Amino acid sequence: MPGLPSEPADGSTDASGGSASIRDSGGVAGFANGNEQTPPVLDRQAEDAINQRIFETSLDLILVVDGQGTFIRISPSAMSILGYSPDELTGRSAREYVYPDDLDNTREEMRFARHNRVTRNFECRYVHKSGRVVTLWWTGVWSEPEGQYFFIGRDVTERTEIERRIRDAAARHALAVEISEIGLASAETPNEPAEADAQFNRIYGQPADKSHIGAGEFLRQIHPDDRDRVAAGVLEVIREGGLYRGEFRIRRADSGEERWVRAATQTVTAAAGRPGRFLGAHLDITDLRVTQLQLQQAQKMEAIGNLTGGMAHDFNNLLGIIIGNLDLLSDHARLDPADRDLLHDALDAASRGADLTRRLLAFARRQPLQPRRIEMNQMVAGIAGLLGRTLGEHIPISLNLADDIWPVRADPAQLEAALVNLATNARDAMPGGGRLIIATGNRQLDEDYAATHAELTPGDYVLIEVSDTGTGIPPEILAHIFEPFFTTKEPGQGTGLGLSMVFGFVKQSGGHLNVYSEPGAGTTFRLYLPRDRQGAETAAPSEVKASAAGSGETVLVVEDNPGMRRVVQRQLTELGYRVIEADGAAAALAVMEREPPSLLFSDIVMPGEMNGIALAREARARWPEIRVILTSGFPDTRLGGDSDVVPGIRLLSKPYRRAELAEALREALEADPPAPSA
Repeated sequence: MPGLPSEPADGSTDASGGSASIRDSGGVAGFANGNEQTPPVLDRQAEDAINQRIFETSLDLILVVDGQGTFIRISPSAMSILGYSPDELTGRSAREYVYPDDLDNTREEMRFARHNRVTRNFECRYVHKSGRVVTLWWTGVWSEPEGQYFFIGRDVTERTEIERRIRDAAARHALAVEISEIGLASAETPNEPAEADAQFNRIYGQPADKSHIGAGEFLRQIHPDDRDRVAAGVLEVIREGGLYRGEFRIRRADSGEERWVRAATQTVTAAAGRPGRFLGAHLDITDLRVTQLQLQQAQKMEAIGNLTGGMAHDFNNLLGIIIGNLDLLSDHARLDPADRDLLHDALDAASRGADLTRRLLAFARRQPLQPRRIEMNQMVAGIAGLLGRTLGEHIPISLNLADDIWPVRADPAQLEAALVNLATNARDAMPGGGRLIIATGNRQLDEDYAATHAELTPGDYVLIEVSDTGTGIPPEILAHIFEPFFTTKEPGQGTGLGLSMVFGFVKQSGGHLNVYSEPGAGTTFRLYLPRDRQGAETAAPSEVKASAAGSGETVLVVEDNPGMRRVVQRQLTELGYRVIEADGAAAALAVMEREPPSLLFSDIVMPGEMNGIALAREARARWPEIRVILTSGFPDTRLGGDSDVVPGIRLLSKPYRRAELAEALREALEADPPAPSA
């Protein structure tokens, strides 16, 4: 840096032995050629006057510094460049004003000047009086006879700042491209290979060091079903100019994996109006497409579930009337054996209809569940024997149960049904035999995973994995396997509700379900159920089952469907109860004002402002010891928190058999009186 102490003079001189400068009377040097002395044109006094004039009027900074780095003389431009007057700097060491990071480099430049008589052009920053940093571009000479440096420094701060901003902008652009994961490819003409960057190569599975890709090679990587569309769009840009945007599938060059890409190709119009340079930007959107498809599938399943749930209420009421009347006929009708067989067939068909409805409600995630704590390994090991008999000897079962499995909270009956359904499907996929593998494990599903799977909450889950070595599922079928009534089996061989039930049960339990399958390589279903962090339940004390018959207790039946009300009234009468009726909540309250019953048996969904749950709450508030059983064929009705508001409430889902009705009434009437509401 100009003005820093240099190494001791080595006594060397230039080739001619002459001086490198001509001194004026004030000590300011005029620069010379070194070897050749130009004959003076002006007399000494005139030359000194010119040098002095240059020194005083220069816009650049002129310094005379001794070998110890002390300022001897400074041009007046120091005021405008550094904020100091020449008097403030004269006699002070230059190191006080050089930017600290530039000290070492400046010393090196000074040593070079000492040995070579002249400096290399170099940058050195000074600290302005205000504290800001000033960048100066220096040139100068060393005069051995005087032992002084003579420097001229040009202020290039603004230029340097502009260059820095340009570099920073370029770096930010490059970083933005890298962060955005956009791959770029460009070409001067459509006939030459495009220059591709590293991100483009990553997207298309090309070697990292591949620098160019031809148009034909690019098009061959596009999925055959999308190739013509993309080629037509790009060709139009080539011919007409402008911009092409599109989304299409590709097959990676390295693995053949199918991916989705969003691309835009832009042309820059040349002077003659013809398309000029071509620039393409490509982004892998596979994860986005998968999420979109999952959302669409979830919306479709929700719509089907809403339709299913809306139909279930009326269907269950119809089945309730049919089953109830058939139960009554089976006990009282004097039928010959052939007619009784017909009656039993009708009851069996109605029961199968009720089972179909339950499966639909499971899919719609609206079935009443009875969750409790489950030790997964214990359940899987217990059901393996049942599955073995279901699958047969030609399909052995392998269990791979991990240690220290977390407990889950789910409906055990529904979980067993789900595993049986999956095992049955696996058996059908292995007609010639194979192997079924059931594995368990603990899994933590994080926020990144949850972001790409609709309705999934991050957290701890227990995995139940059911795999087979069967025929696998083609991709075009895989997208539909959970839809109700979708089946690839022959007519009469399946309802198409097995996997729908599994799907609905897992979702309703707060879990997650996915499936992986390859034709010819088998299928794997993975069920994730949330970890149960509650304590283990204490077993309720066993009770002797009471008689199913009534003892003359009064039961108020509240049902807006006349046919269903008649069936319940007759069933309860024959069971030994005294029955009073009401067709709605308001009528029921009026009846109870006159005669409070022992038990309120009410439908949940009724017309009017008060439904069955609100009626039960009001009845308990007025008559605290009244027992309550609620019933409904509408799947949207789940007691949830309302069971806390109405202590001891019981739910009997339609359709039900007379034996189930009798047992529910005895349990309710013989249980301890409900605790009073707070």
